[in-house]
Amino acid sequence: MKNKLNACIIDDIDEGKYISRLLKKEFPEFEIDLQTKCILFDSDYFSKNSTDILLVDIHYFDENDLEMLEKLQENDFSIILITESEKSAIQAIKRGFIHYIFKPLKNLDFVLTVNKALEKFRKNRISPFSGFQNKINLPTLQGFKRVNVDEIIRCEADSNYTFIYLSDRSKVMVSKTLCDFEKNLSEYNFFRIHHKHLINLEHLKEYIKGKGGQVVMADNSVLDVSIRKKNEFLHKMA
Repeated sequence: MKNKLNACIIDDIDEGKYISRLLKKEFPEFEIDLQTKCILFDSDYFSKNSTDILLVDIHYFDENDLEMLEKLQENDFSIILITESEKSAIQAIKRGFIHYIFKPLKNLDFVLTVNKALEKFRKNRISPFSGFQNKINLPTLQGFKRVNVDEIIRCEADSNYTFIYLSDRSKVMVSKTLCDFEKNLSEYNFFRIHHKHLINLEHLKEYIKGKGGQVVMADNSVLDVSIRKKNEFLHKMA
């Protein structure tokens, strides 16, 4: 099994040092190669070097740079664009890029985006990455708690805070709204059954019929399903 992943960082501003430090801190399994945008015009680089993920700061990119970057989407690695401009993000989406992060980089957004980009390996490469797990940082008053996404049983809203219930029976209070978690976890088989509850469907034990109904989770919590969400929930489960 492949124990290391290879990341290439393209950044003409500070040679990618900040991005590199953040990636190494959150994902120590990565080997990192720092490059400038000139590498886009080196036709041999990506054929000679094993790249699993490409992180690109597009702040100083012109049209020619973007065209060359667009061609790299045909490769087997995932590309994450880093930008401080909504206009640049819109242009990236129009060109088919789906992974991007806004500056200034925030740890939680960074970790979630990298994890989403790595889904490409889980779908297309069975053995090399079958042991690679999604990680997420849960910011706390003392720092942060780092967990696997599949350890999260459910998330419960409490005003501008969210309580995260984990499979080890612990509970973490995070100063982010449930909407933040819904947006970032929906691709990992999470579903919002109620304005207060976002659940990991992998930890669903039972559904109890009713006007909206109720679900029983792996931690034996019993949660209401809102009437508005009932049909969508049952359709997803079907």
